[in-house]
Parts: sequence; structure tokens; C-alpha cells
Amino acid sequence: MKAQLRALIDQGLSALRTAGTLPAELALPDYVIERPKERAHGDFSTNVAMLLAKPARSNPRALAQQLVEALPASDAIAKVEIAGPGFINFHLSAAAWQNQVRLIHAAGARYGHNDSGGGTTVGVEYVSANPTGPLHVGHGRAGAIGDCIARVLAANGWTVKREFYYNDAGVQIENLARSVQARAKGYKPGDPQWPVEAYNGDYIQDVADACLRGERVEVDGQVVTGTADVEDLDAIRRFAVAWLRREQNADLQAFGVQFDVYFLESSLYADGKVEATVRRLIENGYTYEEGGALWLRTTAFGDDKDRVMRKSDGTYTYFVPDVAYHLSKWERGYQRAITELGADHHGSLARVRAGLQALRCGIPQGYPDYVLHQMVTVMRGGEEVKLSKRAGSYLTLRDLIDEVGRDATRWFLIARKPDSQLVFDIDLARSQSNDNPVYYVQYAHARICSLLRQASEKGLAFDATAGLAALDRLDDAPAQALMRELARFPDVVEAAGATLEPHLIAQYLRELAQAFHGWYHASPVLVDDAALRNARLALATATRQVLANGLDLLGVSAPERM
Repeated sequence: MKAQLRALIDQGLSALRTAGTLPAELALPDYVIERPKERAHGDFSTNVAMLLAKPARSNPRALAQQLVEALPASDAIAKVEIAGPGFINFHLSAAAWQNQVRLIHAAGARYGHNDSGGGTTVGVEYVSANPTGPLHVGHGRAGAIGDCIARVLAANGWTVKREFYYNDAGVQIENLARSVQARAKGYKPGDPQWPVEAYNGDYIQDVADACLRGERVEVDGQVVTGTADVEDLDAIRRFAVAWLRREQNADLQAFGVQFDVYFLESSLYADGKVEATVRRLIENGYTYEEGGALWLRTTAFGDDKDRVMRKSDGTYTYFVPDVAYHLSKWERGYQRAITELGADHHGSLARVRAGLQALRCGIPQGYPDYVLHQMVTVMRGGEEVKLSKRAGSYLTLRDLIDEVGRDATRWFLIARKPDSQLVFDIDLARSQSNDNPVYYVQYAHARICSLLRQASEKGLAFDATAGLAALDRLDDAPAQALMRELARFPDVVEAAGATLEPHLIAQYLRELAQAFHGWYHASPVLVDDAALRNARLALATATRQVLANGLDLLGVSAPERM
């Protein structure tokens, strides 16, 4: 609808230029067409007259009136009004909404998609958990947000590459290896020999037992075999990382999250990319030495203070491999990069971006984009659930999936804006009631499937062509409201992609389901009047399509029976 209105407005502006009302050389402003907050103000509104008034040396309301008079006639517009300082409000006709239903039937699974991304390659990195234990609920939120961002960007015409960055080097991996080694030697948490920084979860015993048995673990086409030699720390380290990576991959598969690229932090060191990045920063003149450490002048790029790159003991601070890693994304053709992280990583964002700018290799400012998520509080019976017996100190993602299912887990973890705190109510997620949003939306889809089964059982064949031709029979308020909701979907998909906020899809689906349930209760579908019945089934099946399209963007199933 926005595209149709923009075409009409542009034709009207062209007519005003031809008439001399607007200067022929006047450039068109970047005007907006949006939905007014209040339904009484119309279906769409534009600010074009207010933006043009000053350069055209005209009164905004007078120019708005002239533009309205110059608009071509259209069956899609029932009424045009001028409001306030010069807003132009459009009230669309019933025929316009009916045509949207036809468009949905024609587009099918592509309805709501657009080509705004132009096929540009974007790398979306998410989860990127250290392979030191089972995935926790925070990783689950990262997985849901990142996967849905990738799906929404693909729907907006981007070429999406999904990436998982394994932090398989550093202190935490060393702690993991020593934890498994201690368990292999028969020590447990609380024993005098137990390492202070060790991981205490029961899963460490599982890893140690598998290692001692000589179990073979295959990850990314490579096989790692356990060892019974409890003194071979390097072998234990390799096995523990592989074993936990396999476990994390299984959790992600159960969650419906997949990746195109698995990138190992260790490869940055093995391939010399960290050293090469540091050399380039030194050569570009953005480093200096002080107190035995190597510093990067991140203040030259907006950071609040310079940052240590290489400590006095010769080891690199953690943001240095992050700079090398994001440089590799640019070199691998990611014209845009999006990194989804927990909010606790906020402090590293400015220094990574500064490091990339200091490389002077053409990376645009603001690369990468960051999406930060806040913590998740899981509740059951009004009390917070914190611990998992297996993990020891946190609730695992698999615990949540096993308890409420994949669909509910994904929905609840994506349903709010990423930077907002999230309360996951297990009791609500398990309930089969209208208060449970994922159940409410899925039930709308299943109800429409049930309608079609009932029609078939009664021998009432659905003639979609006849139904689409008779949409003018749907002139009641609930039907009109449902059509308006269906027409909103492309705008919501576009907005979710532009803002990287896939929770907008979840919000929309709940509103669409509400509009459908309201219409369903007000309008019996399987009536004797064949034309009316087919028209209502055409509207119902269009709704089913949009529900399925939206649920797919969230990675949630669209069941036919419930």
C-alpha cells in the first residue's frame, strides 16, 4: 500500500512541477508515508507538503491542498484530508484492502518479503559461546534473537551468512582442561586438590569419563579421541573442547538454530592473523608503548580512553583477537556485519570499532553493528529458577526446551526488545490458554486448518477464485479490521529488518491472531451462501498464510492441529 501511495504522490508532485506550482529543479525530499497513531486520522499519512513548503516558498496547508487536487484518481483511496500544519491523511477504500487479500494469495510464502537489501552480503554472528559447558538460557536468547534477525534480513533481500565464533583459546579453555583433568584423577569440588578456578558442574565428570574411555568425538569433520593419560593436558584440552562443542551443537539443533560458518578463535593465532593485525596498527601509527605494554590510541576514534593491546607479560588483551576476527569478516566479503552479544560485552564495542578504523583498510565507520540483549529471569510457580543439576550453577537451554518445547522457548526468548529485561514464565509457556501468546497465535493457524477440514468433510469445496472475486461481500467491521491487519505485515517485516528488532514480528502476530479470532467469532464461515462462504474462506486462508509466514520468521512452527 505504501508503494502505491508513493507512486500517486510522486505523480501529483510531477503535475505540480508541470503546472509551475513547484520549481522544476526542486529536488524531492525524503518524505515519509506512515500509519497515524489514531485510526480516525486515516490509514496512512504523509509529511511531504511540510517538507516542500519552505523550498517552494509556500504555505504548507496550501501546498498540501494543491497536491491533493493534483493526485490521480485511484480506486484505492476513499477520502483524503489535510490535518494540522499540513499532514495529508489518506483513507483507503474497501477495494484497497480486498486487493491485499488477493496479493497474499498470489504471493504465498513470499508475501511480506522485499528486496530492500539488494542482495548485499551481511554476516550475522550470534551465540558464540565458549565451549566450556552446556548452553545456558542467555545463550538461548542470543540464539533466538540472532537466528530471527538472520531470517528477517533474508526476507528483506539481504544475502545472509550465519556465523558462530568459538572462543577456543585463552584462560577459560585452560580452566576447562584442568577441570577435566582433575575429575579424571578422581578429584571433586571441595577436595584440597580441586583447582580454584575449575568448572564444578556434573558435566565435567561426563567429559572426563568419556575421555578416559577413549571415546571418539567428531566435530566439523574432524575426529578427536580421548586419552587415558591423565597427565596429557593438551590431549585432554582438545578432547574436552570437541566434546562440549558437540554438545552445544546438539542443543542448537534442538533449538532450530543453524550456522553457515563456524570460526575458531585459535585459527586467528595459528594463521598469524592476530600478529598481522597488530603489525598493521603499529605501522599506521596508532600505537605506543608505556609501562612495558603496547597501547592503541582508541581515543582517536571516539573511545573514552586508550586501551592496552599487549600486556607487559606479552599476552594480548581480549579485544585484539576481536579486531582481527572482524577484519576477517570484512576480508571474507561481509559488506555488513552484525554481532549479537550479551549486554555485559558493552564495554568492548568502542575499542573493537576503533581498532578496525585504525587499520585504514576501507571498513566503514560503525562496523560492525551490535545487538545487545539483557538477562533472562526464569520463573516457575512464582519463584526464580536458577540452577541445573547438570550444569551446577545455571539453568541450561536444554532444560528449558525439554520443559516447555522448542516453539514456546523460541517465542518467549524473542518476544521482547533485545535490550529489555526478560522474564520467562515456565507456567505460562506451558499453558494452553489465550494468555499464552505462542499458543494463541498457533491456535489461530490451526483453527483455519480445521475450518478447511470441516468444509471438506461437509462436501463444501473451497473455490478460491470465486472467493477472491466475492471479497466485496465482506463489508462488516471485523472483516475490514482483519484485512487491515493483514496489509500491515510487509511494513512490520521491513521495520524489523531496518531496526534489527524481530520482536516486532511476534507483537504483530499476536495482534493479527486477535483480529482473526474476533472476526471468526463474529462471522460464521461455513454458511450455505456459497459466494459468502468462499469469500470468508479466502480471507481465512490469507490469514493462515500470513500467520505461517510470520511464524517462520521466528523459527516457530505453524501447526495444523492442536
